[in-house]
Amino acid sequence: MLSDIEIARNIEIVEIKEIAAKIGIDEKNLHNYGKFIAKVPFSLINEKKVKESNLILVTAITPTKAGIGKTTVSVGLALGLNKLGKLTIPALREPSLGPCFGMKGGAAGGGYAQVLPMEDINLHFTGDFHAITSAHNTLTALLDNYIYQNRSTLKGLKEVLWKRVLDVNDRNLRSVVTGLSGLTNGVPAESGFDITPASEIMAILCLSENINDLKRRIENILLGYTHEDKPFLVKDLGVAGALTVLLKDAIYPNLVQTTENTPAFIHGGPFANIAHGCNSVIATKMAMTHADYVITEAGFGADLGAEKFYNIKCRKSGLRPKATVVVVTSQSLKMHGGVPLEDIKRPNPQGLANGFKNLDKHIENLHTFGQNLIVTFNKFFFDTQEEIDLLAAHCKEQGVGFAVNDAFAKGGEGAIELAKEVVRMVEENPSKPLRFTYKDSDSIETKIGKIAKYIYGAGSVEYSDKAKKVIAKAEKLGMGHFPVCIAKTQYSFSDNDKAFGVPKHFAFKITDVAINSGAEFIVAIAGTMMRMPGLPKMPNANNIDLVDGEIVGLS
Repeated sequence: MLSDIEIARNIEIVEIKEIAAKIGIDEKNLHNYGKFIAKVPFSLINEKKVKESNLILVTAITPTKAGIGKTTVSVGLALGLNKLGKLTIPALREPSLGPCFGMKGGAAGGGYAQVLPMEDINLHFTGDFHAITSAHNTLTALLDNYIYQNRSTLKGLKEVLWKRVLDVNDRNLRSVVTGLSGLTNGVPAESGFDITPASEIMAILCLSENINDLKRRIENILLGYTHEDKPFLVKDLGVAGALTVLLKDAIYPNLVQTTENTPAFIHGGPFANIAHGCNSVIATKMAMTHADYVITEAGFGADLGAEKFYNIKCRKSGLRPKATVVVVTSQSLKMHGGVPLEDIKRPNPQGLANGFKNLDKHIENLHTFGQNLIVTFNKFFFDTQEEIDLLAAHCKEQGVGFAVNDAFAKGGEGAIELAKEVVRMVEENPSKPLRFTYKDSDSIETKIGKIAKYIYGAGSVEYSDKAKKVIAKAEKLGMGHFPVCIAKTQYSFSDNDKAFGVPKHFAFKITDVAINSGAEFIVAIAGTMMRMPGLPKMPNANNIDLVDGEIVGLS
């Protein structure tokens, strides 16, 4: 089979004005980025139409290090629904350059279920990530300048919380010292870099309803504390307007097309293991304004992305999915069934069946949110019918829908079975009220405890002294009502990335806490989770090249 980039290059891509016309968006409303990409103003969102649309969430069981194919399934499902005559748009996140050149490669789908132009989407795209990086680091520079200019006065800060970001995987930048080599170079200080998807400004962009909401949230970013122990916010620095200017185009969602020339919106890109893992509210509502069905995804497994989709994005935006699709692969089931990683592509019905316990825990969790569920088997060429039949029978026993997804190899045709099951689920099962894991009024520790106990299966939660102090400060500042975003490994329910399957009664360790007062959630960092990833021994960058004017090796 051809590589993803070869398939993408063989698709006859049409001009974006034709894609826009399919969903009733006039060319005059497009902010074009060449012939095949455009930004669309959020003023086109129609809240009445949003309420009439059917939102479908795609999530997954706990993935392998190679991922699980949620984006491929999301695009494929949209293609399948369109083939059934249901006007459908996927609303997805933008890829990050860090993983693209690191371990996972790109994030524009795969095979015959991709969003196009895949090279542009996977690389610099419309510059949204660069705008967020620039806004974040401009704020850092302005804060450092404030500290420098007030270094001899009581206006200085006792504690600085704001760091820097870059959209790369660079472990050497996690902890750095700045301002060395003399007073003219600033005030020496410990600092560090997170990856751009972990920036609070990324979260703010993805949760904002409009430009005014964006500016309001930026004003409320907590930068540090004064000598009087009072919070120092961006509004105290007086630069929210300047930062908003840097994001004036980035806040518009991006319109592109699929491998079957249907519309797709791609906007925002927080990771679910270090942030809230969902595309922008604006892009989701834009898609729902213009489609009968909208397919969106949440990063990594359902314990991370789906939990945050419901407890943070839905709680704050009022969005409610009509159904949730859970993606599984034979590889992920076998990994959680105790099969050695080097053997998970080989037939092993018993190993696969042993992994059902991981799927069942995710099903149990998703039912607590009141969701109608469909399990979909994301098919690879090495999968056997015996293993597919085993999973189908198990899903029937569990009382959840089941369908095979073969969109990678067959595009929309390969997702018709899944599309039919989604339509049946939506039309025959009225959506239930969305139930959250915790109440707004719960304390921060109670919220963390409920997620750890009911979603992860922990027996207890242990807090470092540092985490306890930050939680106490957040409560004192009146931020205890914020939802909680837990940063933890994506490879396990626990904070131990080697604990596959369904670990139980473990101690869940919270080592640090960050107050995202602009994004309006509390980040609880579990175990040794890093907000700046590192590169593997053989980065994907080793495969990427420009040969005769064409990009090769991008996946």
